[in-house]
Amino acid sequence: MADTQRETERKFEFRDGKKARAGRRRVPDLTGTASVAAVRDRGTADLYAVYYDTPDGALAADGITLRRRTGGEDAGWHLKLPVAPGVRDEVRAPLSDALPPELAALVRSRTRHRPLEPRVRMHSERHTDDLLDADGRLLAQLCTDSVRAEHGRAATAWTEVEVELADHGDPALLDAVEARFAEAGLRPGAAPSKLARALTATGAPPHARPGPGPADGTAGAHVLAYLRRQREVLVAQDPAVRRDVPDSVHQMRVAIRRMRSALATHRGLLDRAATDPVRAELRWLAGELGADRDREVLLERLRARLGEVPPSLRVGPVRDRLRAWNTHRRARTRRRALAALDTDRYLALLDSVDALLTSPPLRPAAAKPAAKPLRKAALRDWDRLGDRVAAALALDPGEERDRALHEARKAAKRVRYAAEAAAPALGKPARRLVKAAKSVQSLLGEHRDGVVSREALLGLGAQAADAGESAYTWGLLHGREEARCDLLEQRLPAAWAKAGRRRSRAFPK
Repeated sequence: MADTQRETERKFEFRDGKKARAGRRRVPDLTGTASVAAVRDRGTADLYAVYYDTPDGALAADGITLRRRTGGEDAGWHLKLPVAPGVRDEVRAPLSDALPPELAALVRSRTRHRPLEPRVRMHSERHTDDLLDADGRLLAQLCTDSVRAEHGRAATAWTEVEVELADHGDPALLDAVEARFAEAGLRPGAAPSKLARALTATGAPPHARPGPGPADGTAGAHVLAYLRRQREVLVAQDPAVRRDVPDSVHQMRVAIRRMRSALATHRGLLDRAATDPVRAELRWLAGELGADRDREVLLERLRARLGEVPPSLRVGPVRDRLRAWNTHRRARTRRRALAALDTDRYLALLDSVDALLTSPPLRPAAAKPAAKPLRKAALRDWDRLGDRVAAALALDPGEERDRALHEARKAAKRVRYAAEAAAPALGKPARRLVKAAKSVQSLLGEHRDGVVSREALLGLGAQAADAGESAYTWGLLHGREEARCDLLEQRLPAAWAKAGRRRSRAFPK
């Protein structure tokens, strides 16, 4: 069984580059630094680690380390996933000969079908000190490591010092330690991890992925930069979804929608014969993840609506009923999402996205300067949105109009994403168009959530009745949602007119 802990640390090295045990004796006493009242010597241990990666270094390229460690108090398999500079999530599994399946799954979006093999072997002689406050509570650990690493026939050695915060530690302590270390001749480490330093020192630095920024000012370069950013989010959120990190499913779906939207909006720049199959597979993946995300959103909304009802009108065990409803749905939707991520179809989709970005199927228009094609594409999507809003408003209230308003909402998202992609080239006008589209999207999104809530409330009411409970509260909430949707539909013409004025100010004719 794997467990996770958040690791917040900073690494330091000596300016003179001296190594070995002399380095530990020169680490300054941190007593009196910030809230450090005492330093407790924990002794020295020998740590042996083997770092694993694909033959082409896919994990190292994304700042991920996977190691099997023996020695010390934390022997086992360790997977470190970057969160922010100096912050990583460390997922641990018990020591075993083979890589635990749960850790293999967390790196699958990077490894795909490539094997994991030993890349670097490392021995660290580690001296540990606990930094304590006046009450004896652990604030952080100070570790001085004399390291020797081997990669193939090459070897390197160095001494480094790291300070890792205890759970719920204050990052301000790290700032104070860094200032104290600077006085003593220690500087922040140049490498983000021991593995990165070892690979660089032995002549095999981690492969650098192409940056998301456009290489030139062409329309194709801007669109590809936008797609690359979404690809990075998609791949990075995979392990977060598997670990059930809050909001991870949402972030993954947003990246998928943005990619699908960009491929549709910019058909004039990218060959549809190559992009349409990718769009279709992205749509499949979004659908598999969507059930779990929709359940999350719906649960939050129903809880909030229940909280608005006076206690005297909450008849029966409504909160227990909602909890049971969610538990049943969550088990099913989460299984569906995780099952999709474990399919060969999903891995093939990731490969096809990478292939598209590596050898993009650019059409001749992609070589044009970015401003005009991106502006034209965004405004074309705006006109499409206008047609859908008009079509919805021409319908009588009811299910058909609800479906039409949902289609208008999706069109509003597409305008927003097109304007986001164009913003690096068009600047403020594109950002204004983003705001205009977002205002319409928000109203239509609230309407859609109300429609979905009404459907769920009917089901909850039926379940309550079947169990011999009162369905009154569920009916009350259904009526309130219906009234909200009616009000939003009444507000839509004015909201659309206001958005149109914003669009005109952004891009005057």
